[in-house]
Amino acid sequence: MPAILERARPGKRTDAIKLGIVNNMPDGALLSTARQFLNVVEAAAPDLRVYVSLYSLPGLSRSDAGERHLKDNAYQDFADLTATGLDAVIVTGTEPKASDLREEPYWHALTQLFDWLDHDGPTAAFSCLASHAAVLHYDGIERVRLPKKRFGMFDHHTNGHDELTLALPGSFRVAHSRWNEVPADALGAHGYRILTESADAGVELFVKQRRNLMLFFQGHPEYDTHTLGREYLRDVRRYLTGARDAYPEVPRNYFNATEKELLDRFRARAAKERHEELMNQFPVLANRFPMKSTVASSMYGAWLSGIAAAKRMQAVTATSDRTALPGAGYGT
Repeated sequence: MPAILERARPGKRTDAIKLGIVNNMPDGALLSTARQFLNVVEAAAPDLRVYVSLYSLPGLSRSDAGERHLKDNAYQDFADLTATGLDAVIVTGTEPKASDLREEPYWHALTQLFDWLDHDGPTAAFSCLASHAAVLHYDGIERVRLPKKRFGMFDHHTNGHDELTLALPGSFRVAHSRWNEVPADALGAHGYRILTESADAGVELFVKQRRNLMLFFQGHPEYDTHTLGREYLRDVRRYLTGARDAYPEVPRNYFNATEKELLDRFRARAAKERHEELMNQFPVLANRFPMKSTVASSMYGAWLSGIAAAKRMQAVTATSDRTALPGAGYGT
């Protein structure tokens, strides 16, 4: 894990932030997802002191290797999450198995988390499927199945003025990897504010002020350079093994023209020679369009800076209240 777990422990600074990351990803993506978010936090808050702890929810299918990973990397359970006094929580998505999220085996645990955040917990940021699950639970907003997977890098813009998006450029790209979306009109009807969106990919970041501010990401600004490529490779393998029926689409705006030509040739061959051993001849590719971390670090940085500022204000207020008490002055 990045060194932030070791060095960013809260000391006497009143703006030190305790951040919990609830990592719901499958075993194979646990490590990379944690690293992505930790790298974003480190880039987002270079001047802040952030203590990050990792959590896992029950109900998620784990192999023995996955359980060992959780233990070796000091993952804590839901009871620890609610008792730690966190200042902020990030909830990752996971790979959906059921068409109705309420039929997922982890749904009960996830809604327990949502209820705690809404009633007693801190501000939270939700990623992809976690965003869909949260708005379904809070406001009954159903996700809509897309005609095909929304997969690749898409151009986005900001809507209006908000501190969370103030430092973003006029146009920027964000990764998407999903089969479903929540409609913009349904979000607006339930009081959500859309802060970033795309003509091709729809809503990205949207927020709602409940008891605390909640952030919802449909895309993946936290993705590193190689994540979309790894997902594409995984889906090609699934096609060759028969785990999926259709050959996956190439992620948009990710590979260059030469690479796409090689991938098209491999696809044609895969249609005729559908067996897993063919993966040994998959083209060697290099993503020549590395993703910029500035988009994710800008939004998460604004969020964390706001939390730190509120903590400093609370500390000043508390100090002022103590000094105003009778007998709390000189010579007592």
